[in-house]
Amino acid sequence: MSKNDIADWRPEDDAFWESTGKRIAYRNLWISIPALLCGFAVWGMWGIIAVQMLNLGFPFTQAELFTLTAIAGISGATMRIPASFLIRMAGGRNTIFLTTAMLLAPAIGTGVALQHKDWPLWAFQLMALWSGVGGGNFASSMSNINTFFPKRLQGTALGLNAGLGNFGVTTMQVVIPLVMTVSFFGLSGDPMTLVKASGWIFGKIPAGTQTWIQNAGFAWVLSLVPLAALCWFGMNNLKTVTPNAGHPVVAFLKITYLYSLAFVPSIGMLYLYLPAPTGLGLLNMWVAIPLDIVAALLVMRLAAFGAMKENVAKQFAIFRNKHTWSLTALYVVTFGSFIGFSMALPLAITVIFGFQHIPDAAGVLTHTLKNPNAPSALTYAWIGPFVGAAVRPVGGWISDKVGGSIVTQVISAVMVFASAAVGYVMQQAYGSATPEQFFPAFMGLMVLLFAASGVGNGSTFRSVGVIFDRTQAGPVLGWTSAVAAYGAFVAPVLIGEQIKAGTPQFAFYGFAAFYAVCLVLNWWFYLRRGAEIKNP
Repeated sequence: MSKNDIADWRPEDDAFWESTGKRIAYRNLWISIPALLCGFAVWGMWGIIAVQMLNLGFPFTQAELFTLTAIAGISGATMRIPASFLIRMAGGRNTIFLTTAMLLAPAIGTGVALQHKDWPLWAFQLMALWSGVGGGNFASSMSNINTFFPKRLQGTALGLNAGLGNFGVTTMQVVIPLVMTVSFFGLSGDPMTLVKASGWIFGKIPAGTQTWIQNAGFAWVLSLVPLAALCWFGMNNLKTVTPNAGHPVVAFLKITYLYSLAFVPSIGMLYLYLPAPTGLGLLNMWVAIPLDIVAALLVMRLAAFGAMKENVAKQFAIFRNKHTWSLTALYVVTFGSFIGFSMALPLAITVIFGFQHIPDAAGVLTHTLKNPNAPSALTYAWIGPFVGAAVRPVGGWISDKVGGSIVTQVISAVMVFASAAVGYVMQQAYGSATPEQFFPAFMGLMVLLFAASGVGNGSTFRSVGVIFDRTQAGPVLGWTSAVAAYGAFVAPVLIGEQIKAGTPQFAFYGFAAFYAVCLVLNWWFYLRRGAEIKNP
């Protein structure tokens, strides 16, 4: 047995925790956080890349560029389904090391593809699909950290892992616009010239400026290589959680096999969903997503073999528990909103506030004239995800003190109001020749939405840790995060479709209605007088 494998693990034993467990648990947590941060960065980077491709004059429509963020979103969500089972099959150290190292492939591949403006759309869509590995890592990371901590600290520990890990979205939205302004030691290749003004955290970058868009991918290599080494030498496998991980090479094969299987339903569903020339355009989103989830579970169930088959079957028991389903819906409200709005916000700012919305000679509203006073998406888009990630540990901490469901109830009510208000402001902006006047209200309400979703992320995970025992909490955490991650697909598609239809407000009115339904659901299951489990 390797020195990184721990056979005796008793976090609920106070003496063991203070003498041995605490030091090991926190070491694994502090390594897990930056690894997860890079996973989020690689997964979410297409939200920023798509905007810059538009600014650089890549030969694709706005709708085609929205597909890149949507593809990365659905791929990352689907990858979370097998990822939620990996820890118990392959071990925490083995899984986090390999899935972190795997991020090098989409990072380098994206950097190469972005140097070729003349490459077909499918080449960029393939890279977006591959970036989904970073989205999948969240489920395995959260399942892993959950096993290290006693129940009384799980809300805080999971809040730190997820909240600081979520900073990957903000880090990416700040770092990518910055690194695109410089050549890395002459290794970045040739620059391209901005056709439209762009921006970064400190303001606008004028048209005509040289830009190295390929650095959006290459930049992550600098952190991923040392991080992978840190995961390998500093993290642990818990034998009490994974008694049969096998040799690391065997564990790596299990991980690679299950992750590879996840691409099959994603590719099949995207082919049926996406319009020509990429796909057949046969399904709408609300059919495509359940189909993808069912197909991913079916593939896992049928393709598992040997001890893996028994392990998968055992973990499928979570689906017989009604609380798995109620908490899944509540986590869609929180994390689904956070990641969905993170993916959609940069392009939404560009399309709604970057153009003047004025009637033509026939009185038909047009949206093609560039707005000279437009706010730069790359200057402001990072603020919402930053706030949402920053308050997530606070949500976990408060929920450890007062209970998770009461916190979830409060933030759901806030999100109903904020989402409806965002819809109203978007409606005003999309009908105005000077949409920038509505931008402060829009950003203020979006930041409120992000803040509420961040607090709710912590409260929902606290509830999972209380309701489920240690053997089931990990898979439930992974499963709920997998379904919620489809928000990264739903939000860009829904917002993009409604903008195209001229009614962007309908997307946010729809979100508000969903939040209201889940507010009632949370009250029914966890807050009413006769609730089976009160305010977990």
